[in-house]
Amino acid sequence: MADECFRHPRLAALYDVLDTDRGDLVPYVRMADEFGARSVLDIGCGTGVFALLLADRGIEVVGVDPAGASLDVARARTGADRVRWIEGDATSLPALRVDLATMTANVAQAITDRRSWQGTLRGAHEALRPGGHLVFETRDPARRAWQEWTREHTHRVTEVPGTGTVESWCRLLDVSGPLVTFRWTYVFGADGDVLTSDSTLRFRERDEVAADLVEQGYQVREVREAPDREGREFVFVARRPGEDGR
Repeated sequence: MADECFRHPRLAALYDVLDTDRGDLVPYVRMADEFGARSVLDIGCGTGVFALLLADRGIEVVGVDPAGASLDVARARTGADRVRWIEGDATSLPALRVDLATMTANVAQAITDRRSWQGTLRGAHEALRPGGHLVFETRDPARRAWQEWTREHTHRVTEVPGTGTVESWCRLLDVSGPLVTFRWTYVFGADGDVLTSDSTLRFRERDEVAADLVEQGYQVREVREAPDREGREFVFVARRPGEDGR
């Protein structure tokens, strides 16, 4: 199930306003070019920013996400009719054959239980053509990113057109092994409404992710660093072997 910040209509409408810098998507656009991708499956597409960046380049895109409210935002965007939007997840996709599958931002880490994670990797593998690639990012647990998920580091007040001021901040709730749970709070100045959204992310070790990919039939080609977050994240580049097994 998607977190409240993605499935509540009022919060989904805020997502892009509160996160205007999407420079993290640029490396994925470049990888689509690098691999010559003419078709892409965007897993966890959210409000559709990345999917439409690809569609603007003439790439055929399928965006899948379990949060209907986020997809409503995506479908309302200019040019949204160039993307095939699917409400659901990668474990139950229709028949597809794409050159590239992606999971940007927190998508891979938001899949916390092993069965769903295996199912997602398997679903992406089935959707890829032989020789196609899966790329995604996941934070390096050693960097302990959650230590900055505090009100002190995250508090902000944003003026939102048509809504008024929105005050927001994050608070760490729990760290249990690889699972980290935190809560975002949103206060709407116009009417005083307060909404919260709890999220849990799984911080996987590099070797663990590589083993999971191999188990699902991928070749791990490379582990890169995120250019905008050097030393903080792993960017996995995996490949479905060709029909000859290579």
